[in-house]
Order: sequence, then C-alpha cells, then structure tokens
Amino acid sequence: MKALPIGIQEFSEFSVGNYLYVDKTEHIFNLLPNKYYFLSRPRRFGKSLFLNTIKEVFKGNKKLFEGLWIYDKIEWEAYPIIKISFSSVDYFNLGLEKAIDNEMLLLAKQNNIVLESADFSSKFRELIYTLGEKKKVVLLIDEYDKPIIDYIDDIPQADENRKILKSFYSVIKDSDQYIRFFFVTGVSKFSKVSIFSDLNNLRDITLDENYATVTGYTQQELENYFQEHIKNVGEKYKEIFPDIMVEIKKWYNGYSWDGINFVYNPFSILNFFASRAFRDFWFSTGTPTFLMKMIKENNFTVFDLENKMISVNALEKYEITSISLIPLLFQTGYLTIKKINLREMALILDFPNKEVESSFTIYLLASLNDGHIDKADSLLINMRFALRDNKIEKFIELIDILFKGLSYVIVDQKEKYFHSVFYLVVKLIGFTIETEVMTIDGCIDCVITTDKYIYVIEFNAGQDAKTAMEQIKAKGYYKKYLSENKPVTLIGINFNIEEKRIDDYLTEQI
Repeated sequence: MKALPIGIQEFSEFSVGNYLYVDKTEHIFNLLPNKYYFLSRPRRFGKSLFLNTIKEVFKGNKKLFEGLWIYDKIEWEAYPIIKISFSSVDYFNLGLEKAIDNEMLLLAKQNNIVLESADFSSKFRELIYTLGEKKKVVLLIDEYDKPIIDYIDDIPQADENRKILKSFYSVIKDSDQYIRFFFVTGVSKFSKVSIFSDLNNLRDITLDENYATVTGYTQQELENYFQEHIKNVGEKYKEIFPDIMVEIKKWYNGYSWDGINFVYNPFSILNFFASRAFRDFWFSTGTPTFLMKMIKENNFTVFDLENKMISVNALEKYEITSISLIPLLFQTGYLTIKKINLREMALILDFPNKEVESSFTIYLLASLNDGHIDKADSLLINMRFALRDNKIEKFIELIDILFKGLSYVIVDQKEKYFHSVFYLVVKLIGFTIETEVMTIDGCIDCVITTDKYIYVIEFNAGQDAKTAMEQIKAKGYYKKYLSENKPVTLIGINFNIEEKRIDDYLTEQI
C-alpha cells in the first residue's frame, strides 16, 4: 500500500517516497495551449502540489510521469522556470520589499545570473529578460496574495503590501514576449493588484467548470485510489457505521466551485485515513480570528451564513479596505457553492461539510463566550444527553448557563439573536433542527428531531412562555408530526434579552 502524501507538495517526491498520487495531469494538458492563468482555492487544498506538478512538466522530467495520463500526450521539452512561493518569502521579519529583493537574488544565483538592477521590480524584469533571451520562461507564482491575507486584520499594512505587490507584478505585462506560460495561485482575488488590472488576457479558472476538480478528490478518485484505506477504516467502524462511505462523505466531501462537481478536502481526507478517526483536521490548522471579529462587527448570525444567495460578480474582486464577509468566507473555504442559478447568475453558498460546519459553529459560539471553547464544549455534551433523554428542565438549565456566559449580544435583533444561538447549540449537539418551518397556518420557530422524540418550539423575547405555547396550539403547529410514531413535546420559551436568561418556559407532551 502506497504511503499517504500528507504535507507533500513537491511532485518529484512522490516516486522517491512511494507516495499515492491522484492523477491530475489531464488538467495540466488542457492548460498548455494557452498562456496566462489564475486559480483561487482555500489554504491546504493542493494548489502548491498542482503548481509544482506543472513545474516538472515544463522541466521536461518525463520519467517522473510514467504511468500517468500525460506521459505520452506531449512533446517533453525543458524551459527556464521562475517559481516564487510567497509562503517561503520572509516578509514578516524583513519587510516585503526586502524579502522580495532577496528572493530575486536567490533565483538569480540558482540560474547563474548576476543581477545589476537596484530595486526588486527591476531585478524581477532583468531575471525574466535574461532567462528568456534564449528560450521563453515559465513563470509560476504560488500564494500571490499571502502578504495581503496575513495582514487582513491590519488594513494599513495589508494595503501597503498590496502596493508593493502591484509594483512587482506590473513587470509581467511588459515581459509577454519572454513568457511561455504563467500560472498564479492564491486564496482571494483582490482588486487593484496589477495581475488582474494589467493582464487583460489572464484567464481566471476558479469558477470554470472545466477545472472544478483540478484540486481536491472527486468521489470516483477517492474510491479508485484509496480502496485499501477505505476498507481499513470501514473495518474499525463496522459496528457503528454499516456504510462507512456515507459518513466519510458527510464529514469531508462537499466543496464545489461550479455547483455540479463536488470534491473532498485533500488535507482532511488524508489525515483521516492516517488516523482512522473522524476529527477536525483542516479547520484546526488556521484559527479565523479576524473572521469572527467581522461577524461580530456586522451583527451576523448563523442564519446570515447558511444557504446564502450571492451574485457571481460579488466573488470576482474586492477591495482590501471594504472586504465583504460572505465572499471572504467563500474564498477562504468556510462556505462553498451548493447550487448555481444560471438564469439569475446567482450562487447558493453553504458550509461544505460536517467538519467545517461543526468546527466553525463551535468556534463562533465560543467567540461569543470570550473564546472559552472548552467551557462551551462541556455544556454541549450535557445538553445532548438532556435532550436525548427528554429531560427538558435540565436542557433549559444548561441553555441558561450558556447564555449567561455570553459576552456578546446583538441588541437590535433580540429574538433573532436568541433563536440563532439556540440553533447553533442544537446543530452542534448533533440533532436535526429545522427553523421557520412553514405550515398552512403559519411558521414554526423551531422543530428538533432526535431518535426518540420530536420537539416543537416557539420563542418569545420580552413577553411570556404562555403566549408562545398558545400560538403553538392555536395554529396546530404540532399536528404534522403526530404521524411520526414519536412522542411530540411542545415547548414555549420566553427569553429575557437584557438579563440574558430564559424568563420562563412551558412544556406539554402530545
């Protein structure tokens, strides 16, 4: 059984280390006829590996591709290559200008060139021209926007880095005659960066359905390449999950850039097969503190994040000084495209899978509680037991404890705020919850379904539980659930937003 390539980004290492490689070379073949490309994907999604595979194709290393799709499809030819990865450029300690300048000197040394230009942009131009005099250059830039993304919560510094990058990338337009192929990757598509403003012929393949599976693993790829790993993990969980593939798909599949093709996060699925445990792998590698800050500042609730409709144009480019939260959540991988309305050119965004949804939700809940994830997690476990066993009094007591610990309140959306946090809690403890369920007589605030019970819930803020209960009964909200062969419990809840507690509640079992 071949080794799992966790953290392996250099294609040349796969044959040496006998690592499992999911063949993406047909995508590379389809790119070759044209010249300028941009691809956006979230962190740890295989961008660097894809770029380094392109590098080996243009180095003419045919032997590395034996047995792969592209092996006998092209004339193998070596080109001079300039590859820059901003994940390895030390701008934190040196400053961006100095760090880029050092990178140019290093690239020149590797190519036996002595640069005479003074500033970093001129060095870049000289490097391209010198290498490209005899044969056109292949230019590969990985994580072009990292010096901006890393300072996204420090707008002045982010904008300063954008200006420096603009000056650097502006060299490319005037170097066209020396360039054979140019491919740039990043997380976001920032406006006013010369890659996008100057290169009119740059093809953005981020949302192109022809390249929707260029990174990540499709269901077919997973089942073809990882049969033994699936079998091994299925054996471990055979008493819990009769069909292990259903659970794997629920946890780690679900990313899409066209609403049609869905892929697994490669980092998560590889770590899952290595550990044979359902855990949060991708989310834990990067804490989105600035995202939580933006959610608070914009008074967003969970209802503003799920099944969000947005225009395609809104995802194209945006300003550093006026970043919109939903496009940023999409580009950073916390939301993905679930459907596309072609007529309206609109996208439906939602959490990609269980790993991201549960991790993001608990982090959001903890951020409302001054970051105390451990405290929130302990409460959630006890809430699950209480609701599972129909111990409503205990469940309400625990909800009260949680709300009293929250430091953040959306004061202008009182009932919606309480409702949204309640929704977060139930989602996190693993039960099915529907909100604003439409009936012929009105709209039910919340319905929770467990293995044994159904709870029909109505919320009030600043009134009383009796009014909420009367509404459930008067409108017959519970009637549609009587055929489910489960006890149905009606719950009316009144929440005191000023004191952050449940004033009173009433229950009645049908």
